[in-house]
Formats: sequence, structure tokens, C-alpha cells
Amino acid sequence: MARTETPTLTRQDFVSDQEVRWCPGCGDYAILAQMQKIMPEIGVPKENIVFISGIGCSSRFPYYMNTYGIHSIHGRAPTLATGLKAANPDLSVWVITGDGDSLSIGGNHLLHACRRNADLQIILFNNQIYGLTKGQYSPTSPAGKVTKSSPLGSIEQPLNPISVALSAEATFIARSVDIHGAHLQGTLSAAAAHNGTAFVEIFQNCLIFNDGAFEYVTDRTVRDDQILPLEHGKPMIYGKEMNRGIRLNGMDPEIVAWEAGENPPDDLQVHDETSPALAFILSRMAYPDFPTPMGVLRRVHAPTYNYGLMSQIAAAQEKRGPGDLRNLFFTAETWTVDPSDGPDHSAGIEGGEIVGLDEQYIEELGQRPGEESAIEHSLATDLLTELSPHKPITILGSAPLADAVGAMRARNVGSMLVVDEAGVLIGVFTERDILNRVVCRVENLADEKLSEFMTRNPVTLLENAPIAHALSLMSNHGFRHLPIVDEAGIPVGVISFRDVVDFIERYFSA
Repeated sequence: MARTETPTLTRQDFVSDQEVRWCPGCGDYAILAQMQKIMPEIGVPKENIVFISGIGCSSRFPYYMNTYGIHSIHGRAPTLATGLKAANPDLSVWVITGDGDSLSIGGNHLLHACRRNADLQIILFNNQIYGLTKGQYSPTSPAGKVTKSSPLGSIEQPLNPISVALSAEATFIARSVDIHGAHLQGTLSAAAAHNGTAFVEIFQNCLIFNDGAFEYVTDRTVRDDQILPLEHGKPMIYGKEMNRGIRLNGMDPEIVAWEAGENPPDDLQVHDETSPALAFILSRMAYPDFPTPMGVLRRVHAPTYNYGLMSQIAAAQEKRGPGDLRNLFFTAETWTVDPSDGPDHSAGIEGGEIVGLDEQYIEELGQRPGEESAIEHSLATDLLTELSPHKPITILGSAPLADAVGAMRARNVGSMLVVDEAGVLIGVFTERDILNRVVCRVENLADEKLSEFMTRNPVTLLENAPIAHALSLMSNHGFRHLPIVDEAGIPVGVISFRDVVDFIERYFSA
């Protein structure tokens, strides 16, 4: 990233004039404060800094930074950021996102931003809940989490943001905590200095809908025994007395303890930010079995998407010269369309009158709003009997599923009416039911009853219903066929959309 000489800036230069509107005590305030503190130190002019967010509580962040910003759509912030960085490589582009925004609807976009190694800083606020929409479980909520959308406890396994970023090959991956001010500052500064995709997960407390989710790393009485601070090239030592450590037994981590004040064992694991295997092992270490790794898990250098794109453009220009958009448009075969060469389309307006159109259609156009046309009147008054309904094809609901499928195939029909022993309509069985409920789910059609796979309570019509009623139901619900029943609910006919179309065609042909 190009660095430019800038005037001396302070934290206050990055504080916008917008009222910060998060819940009092929200962890977002602490993250905002640390971000504003490190901005003067990254060596980029304010006008070259952009914050882009998606949807969520965290996504109000761009309003509160006195820089350029984009409050975009749900999950798409990495996409906008990638495009913006490609268009202007001199910008410092930050993506602010939440666990719901980036790991649910935005999961695909997050993966590809990391995969491309776009020169972005992606900051993920993880509070393990949907806060903006009032407390539903999110992709990072632990299994068993009771929320408004999981009243009996979530049955889903949570995503691990660090593991996701590792699998997508992000070249900088780190973790911090919202209220650990100094640590968070150092982590954000390291992310800002990285050339490539920097992914930072921040444990962020939502005191309204998920208060205390990360208490094990924020409670001063226990946090030192639950946090593993990471430092490249240093042994993994932690604990209030600094008398615990991590070593590997093959590929499995294990906790080692020694007396306070004594020298640590020689076989403790030394942190290596360049090792993808070690980074993945660390990403899987979690409370309560292990201390939670904090700091930079992975930092490697690789060609960025932006460098590759600019290199391609430079090479193409060197070989072919600067591009010319007009020449590009006219490179292929082109031709000019002369209206005089084609057929005479005389429909238009001459002297204030419409010409060249069907006279009956012109008459209809000239009707006053609300005035009923003749065809509309006919549809509203003529009964379904005018459509000459087809004789219904019925089958008992107690019949084997195999009989229904065989009958539809033999008769070459797309649906059948299902009746009970008294002949009363109880459902319909259609090609859609076969695709959605039978295919790849039923091993033996002969062993299953048809009534278990039919569509129950179908929409029906009486014979004395107007055609317009049937047309409305077909239009609004996408029905191709509608059964007609008598007062007792016994099928007496079936009409199709084609029958209605034929009726309209006959009307205009008369």
C-alpha cells in the first residue's frame, strides 16, 4: 500500500460529528475508540481511508469514523471493498462486519476476499448472536444456545471464524477482545501494516442479548488463566503465575504446568506465525478445555490480488499501448440499422390520433378508468360450466403410492384428485409432490400410502362460481388446474388455465 506524507493527526481527527447510537455498555464503543486511536499512526491521509460495512449493529461503524465510508448491503461488504481497492490501490480499505453479516449471508463473499488475498483489513465483531434483529442465534452461537429463534436450544454446530479464515487462505489472522485496549490497539495496528487480507476476530459483548458470552476472557479474576498470548518465536506460556504452557503431543496440544518461579520445560511449543498447521491447531483450542489463543495466529507474505491485477494491466499496456474504449467497441463487426430498410411499422401517433393498431384495442384504451369492458363483464358473470370442465380422475387416499404414480404415467396426466371412501375430495397428487416428497426419499412405492404424500386441503371451486374467480386464483397462486366440487365436496370436474384462455379466444373470435 502506498504511504503518503500526512499532517500530524490525532484521535479526534477521526471522530465524526454523528451521535453514536449503540446500546449503553456495548462492546462496539471500545472497538471504535481503539480504531480511532490507531488511525493517526498508520500513515495514510484521511481522504485515502474507507470503512465499508454490511448490515448489523457493527455496520453503523462507518458513520462514526471521520473518513470516507459505505454502509452497504447484507454480507456484501467484502465484495464492494475488493472492487474499490482494485479501482484505487492507494486506498486503505477496512471492512467492518459481524458474525451474522459475514458468516451467514456473506459467507461466500468473505471466503473469496480472503482467497484472493485482496489488500483489505476485515474486522469481524463476534458476539455470537444477532443483535440488530433482537436476539436470534447466529452462525457462531454455541450448540444448545437458547434464543428467540431457538427456544429449545440451537441444534447447529457453530462456525469458527478463525478456522474459516484459515481455510480460505487469509494471509494475516488474529484475535482480540473488545475491552482489552492495549492488546486490541496492537492487533489493529498489525493488521493495518499487513499487505494482503488481514482478518481480525474481536470477541465483542452484546450486553442486551448475549451478555457475558466471553466472560472467561474478560473477568479479571480468571482471564489470565484462560488466555494464551501469542508472540512469534516465543514459547506458549500463560497463566496468572506464568506457570502453564502448551506443548504438542504429535498433532494434539496439551497443557503443561510447573511450579511458579521455576524455569518452564524445554519442550513447550514455540509460536510460528508462518505455520498453517500450527495456526489451525490453535484455532481449534477453545474454552473450557484449553486457554483461548489471543494475538496473531498467522502472518505470511504472498502476492496480493491488487498487485496481480495492476501487473496485468501494466503488461498489457506495455505490449499494446493505452486502451481506447471506443476502438474496443468497434473492434468486432458492426453495422448500422436503417429503419427504411425494414418492414413498415406504421403504428404510431399522427395528428394526435393512434394509427396502425387494432380498432377494438383502441376502443378499449379509450375507456374511462373503472369502466368494465365486455370481456371483463363476461368473465365476471359466466359460470365455470361455460368452460366444459373435464371429468375428474380420482384415486383413493388409501391406495398405495405405486398405484398413483403408475396411473399418472399410464394416463399421461400431471395430477390426480385424491378422495376418501365416501368420494369426498381430501387432496391432490401432482408431479410437484412426486419431485418434492417422493424422489430420493421413498425406497418402495408399494409400501407407502398415497395420503401421506399428497397435498392436503386443496383450493376448490363450486360449479356456480364465475370464471373470473378461477382466473384470479390461478393468477395469484400460480395454479395450472383447479378442481370443481359439489356442495358435499365430491369432485365433479377439473378446469385448467388453458380452458380459460380458450374461452377468451372464443369470445374474441365470435
